[in-house]
Amino acid sequence: MTHILLQFYIIERGNQREKDRERANARGGAKGKNKDDGLTPEQRRERDGKALQEKAAKKAEKAAGSGDAGGDHLP
Repeated sequence: MTHILLQFYIIERGNQREKDRERANARGGAKGKNKDDGLTPEQRRERDGKALQEKAAKKAEKAAGSGDAGGDHLP
């Protein structure tokens, strides 16, 4: 009995992935997968490296700023 139910379940749910992909493409296509930005891989690495450096600098600046304020509150 469970074998028959299992087969029915597999047949019924078999094309769910395809339906989900169709819905996702209809909603907005491949948003994050578009690498046609006109840059070579080398230029893209340079751009991304700069962005990461700026992000790290902001994070370090924020950490340094919050570290100074915490020392005054000790009894």
